[in-house]
Amino acid sequence: METEIELKFFVLPEFSNILQSKIADAKILQQSSKNLGNIYFDTPNQLLRKHDIGFRIRRFDNVYVQTLKTSGRVVAGLHQRPEYNAEHDSNHPDVYLHPVDAWPEQINLSQLQQELEPLFSTNFVRQQWLIAMPDGSHIELAFDQGEVIAGEDVALICEVELELKSGQTDALFTLARTLSEEGGMRLGNQSKAAKGYRLAGGQLSDEIKSLSTVKVLPSDSVEACFIASLEHALAHWHYHEQIYIERSGAQALQEISTAISFIRQILAAFSDVIPRRASAVIRQELKWLNEEFTWLDQAKYITALTEDKGQPLRRLDAQKQIVSNLTSQFENLPDREDCLALLQSSRYCGLLLDMSRWILTKGWQPFLDHPAKEIMETPIEGYSKELLNNTWQQLLDAFPVGASLHCEDYVVQKSCLSRNLMTGICFADIYEEDRRSKFRMPWEDLLAGIDDLEMLEPLRVQVELLDGEEKEQLIRWIERQERSLLHAMDQTRNAGVDIPPYWQ
Repeated sequence: METEIELKFFVLPEFSNILQSKIADAKILQQSSKNLGNIYFDTPNQLLRKHDIGFRIRRFDNVYVQTLKTSGRVVAGLHQRPEYNAEHDSNHPDVYLHPVDAWPEQINLSQLQQELEPLFSTNFVRQQWLIAMPDGSHIELAFDQGEVIAGEDVALICEVELELKSGQTDALFTLARTLSEEGGMRLGNQSKAAKGYRLAGGQLSDEIKSLSTVKVLPSDSVEACFIASLEHALAHWHYHEQIYIERSGAQALQEISTAISFIRQILAAFSDVIPRRASAVIRQELKWLNEEFTWLDQAKYITALTEDKGQPLRRLDAQKQIVSNLTSQFENLPDREDCLALLQSSRYCGLLLDMSRWILTKGWQPFLDHPAKEIMETPIEGYSKELLNNTWQQLLDAFPVGASLHCEDYVVQKSCLSRNLMTGICFADIYEEDRRSKFRMPWEDLLAGIDDLEMLEPLRVQVELLDGEEKEQLIRWIERQERSLLHAMDQTRNAGVDIPPYWQ
């Protein structure tokens, strides 16, 4: 068995020229070009897919190699998966060529052998270089161009893969940084097999998902929870980046922005143990990227106000003029071309590479003193209660019991509320779900209410563009919306304060 450690990037065909220039001065130990044909197998009910197993036979020249890849770890484009290879003599699979203990215990190999069938194939040309890095590490660089075929459906392949053959994982990131200096590379967490499965299932793109809770146990250490939270955020980020590339849509970008905010909050929540200087560069770059997405809220509010030709504003005499003005504002916001340029930029790629390297090498550890190291080894449950108590007090301070709050008061505290709810996501799974959901629900509703208040902001700008009765009518309309929202939000806030914290 081997464990593959590789970085995967999606590129455009013209990246070939950049690639050639970047490795021109590298120490090349070997170079080759191969036509590779791969057939992937599974059962009719996709048993292997359910176990996150890839099973293929690869053919090049007259050589056949059967490969079993079991479940592994993906962190921002870096793949670590156990891999079993066996020489074969045909395109007919033989599950017994691999060690029995390589397969999950739940799988009946005899039945699997009978039920396996070809599901899809990949055919591509692989240009390959074995590069000797200055630190002595050896990295295999592959540039793949071809296609995935499932029945009559075809998807293109254009990827760069860096696989560590020997030496230090850091060398992978060093080479990746060099290759990405001019942009045009996008870290990918979707394998060729995953692309094939989706094509075989007739699935054009994945569905948008809200940020889910982090999978942790009460016995997990503080450090394990910290790592799991960061990897969870990166997986959410990468998942929605791929959706945006495939079909555009501001919702996917919103989820990327949410993932970025979540990472920033994770770093803040654990800052009592992990000094801020340990993540200074990463936090600076996350702040930059977060600011690149600030226009998304404005886009969301304008879309909501203008949907169905401005139906939300249908009782206003100036409806058509307002909708026209808002539409013009929307057209001046970043478009798909701008967003793709950002997602394929060197700085964006560099941030993801740095995040991945920092997590995999545990780059915070050199900054920890002895007490911090001891805390990092303790079970997360006790530490989580401390953090949740702190966030609860912050919420009570931000939304005082019995206080009369105005629109501005709520809007000012939006980021505080959002951050505290995100902190809970790190530890949610170690607490009873019903109590947790009951506690969080009114605060999540309150956050949605603040969002609705902010949606009125583009209309306040419109007030200054109107005259006479149309202006007065819009002012009265905004005031009615505010009163209605404030009444509901005050009730929600009072209800939230009365619910006992689920962690106590």
